[in-house]
Amino acid sequence: MNKSLLLFLTVALSIAFSCSSKRDTGSMNMENWKADHYGCKGLRIHDLEELERLKNTFLGVDNQALIKTFGRPDRVELVDKSQTFFFYFLEPSNACEGVEIEKEPLRVLFRLNAISKVSEVTITTLNP
Repeated sequence: MNKSLLLFLTVALSIAFSCSSKRDTGSMNMENWKADHYGCKGLRIHDLEELERLKNTFLGVDNQALIKTFGRPDRVELVDKSQTFFFYFLEPSNACEGVEIEKEPLRVLFRLNAISKVSEVTITTLNP
C-alpha cells in the first residue's frame, strides 16, 4: 500500500470516528445507566425492556458512538484480531463489592467487527 493511500485512509477513518454521535436510546434513563457501573446499583435492569426493543438499531454503529451513548464498557474482550466485545452488565457482577454471585449476571454484549462496527447485540448471561 502506498503512503498517500495509507495517509488518506487514516484521515478518513479519523474523521469518521470523530463524527460519531450518541444514538437514540428511547425511554432509557442514560444518567442512571452511566452511574451503574458493573450493574452494582441495579439501575440498568429497569431499562431491559426498552433495550430489547432498540437493540437492533445499534447494528452498524461504531465503537465511539457506543461509548458516547452508553459510557465506557464494563469489560472489553478481544476475541481475536477481528472481533471485540463490549460488555455492559445489567445485573450486579463479580466486580461489585459485597455482592456474592450465585449465577452469571445478565449483560448486553455488543460484538464489534474488525472495523469497530457493531455486528451483533445480545442480551444474555453467557460469555462469548
